[in-house]
Amino acid sequence: MTDKTNDGYYEAYWPRSPREQLTRKLAPRLDTLEGKTIAQLWDELFKGDIVFELLEEGLKKRYPGAKFVSWREFGSTHGGNEKAALEALPQKLRDFGVDAVMSGMAC
Repeated sequence: MTDKTNDGYYEAYWPRSPREQLTRKLAPRLDTLEGKTIAQLWDELFKGDIVFELLEEGLKKRYPGAKFVSWREFGSTHGGNEKAALEALPQKLRDFGVDAVMSGMAC
């Protein structure tokens, strides 16, 4: 045992590293989805194929001029090929003329 006392005070270390990313302004929001092209991104885990089908159906009723680019065009955003899929994403979004993205992931 030691005779050293700390008077109830202990050194503590913050378990997280310093913040590396500065906060940036959010992109401007679209006024409407009418006439817009909407991409679907998915990690191919929990029933996104069903969820995106239902979302697309509902959004087409509300915004008949909206167009959708299937998650199948982009590849999985999770798993073995996610790095390649995400690296290719900006160019694919430009190529498809995407205005908005719906990203789905499993819990």
